[in-house]
Amino acid sequence: MPTIRDIARKSGYSVSTVSRVLNQQKYVSDAAKEAIEAVIKQLDYVPNSLARDLSFGQNKNIGVVLPHNDHPYFNQLLNGIMDAAFSSGYHIVLLPSEYNRTVERDYLEQLKRKNFTALIFTSHELPLAVLEDYTRYGQIVCCENPGQHHISAVYSNREPAYLAAFNYLKSLEVQQIGLLLSRNLDKSPTWVAVTGAYQQIFHQKPDQQLMIGGMRSFEDGYRAAEQLIARQPALNCYFTNGDDIAAGVRQYHLDHQLPVPILIGQEKQLSSLLLKMPTIDHHFFTLGQKAFELALSNQHHECPFESEFIRP
Repeated sequence: MPTIRDIARKSGYSVSTVSRVLNQQKYVSDAAKEAIEAVIKQLDYVPNSLARDLSFGQNKNIGVVLPHNDHPYFNQLLNGIMDAAFSSGYHIVLLPSEYNRTVERDYLEQLKRKNFTALIFTSHELPLAVLEDYTRYGQIVCCENPGQHHISAVYSNREPAYLAAFNYLKSLEVQQIGLLLSRNLDKSPTWVAVTGAYQQIFHQKPDQQLMIGGMRSFEDGYRAAEQLIARQPALNCYFTNGDDIAAGVRQYHLDHQLPVPILIGQEKQLSSLLLKMPTIDHHFFTLGQKAFELALSNQHHECPFESEFIRP
């Protein structure tokens, strides 16, 4: 691949003169410009846009760290980010992580090397303290409550909606509830929020035997219902991590001639509207838009949004 020095050597002009032509600057004679442009065409030279941006102290890349994209949380959040970025002149770079700490730290190191203007962590495995340490190199936005950590953040205040949902289930006098969640880790913010709200309403911890993590899809919900019914055949109530997951649970019950269970979904997907099923709207599209806005800011901001429990 030809370089700017190759152009200078072949054209007979200095590197600085070639640079001025490439950057369309003044103080270059017509003869020099014509000769240099002829060599550029001959060598089929393509400038390194990243290096050029860095030379001007500019960068138009916003990195979005995405563990995976097969859950509506990430899809809606990413759609909001892309919507906000569409007319901004900035480029969205998707950075898959699979919750790998080494991969996440490499993205932070790229921020340090100025490969990105900012990073948006839709979720993460590294401790928030590590993310906070890298904010000296560029803007970092996380999509959860950062607590005591000085990191810009957008997040849903989920507790009131979770409390409302469990109060609703309590009013129906359910005896047992299957909890189908995303990450099966005590440190997962969603896991902590759901189990905390459950304890506030029912004054006891949820039954570990009726909790399953790793839920992402309709098929996951279907398989989870099969597992939980095997453990507790009378189970007829589920709080799930997504409307499509709840729809999978419902289909398992129908396919096996079991009563249609009491269901609560999340994310306000089409399935909850069609099935007239209670759901929780976390407004992730709006969160994504705000996350992009904060990524372009040099200031520290925290922007909570109120989740909403919706009954048909």
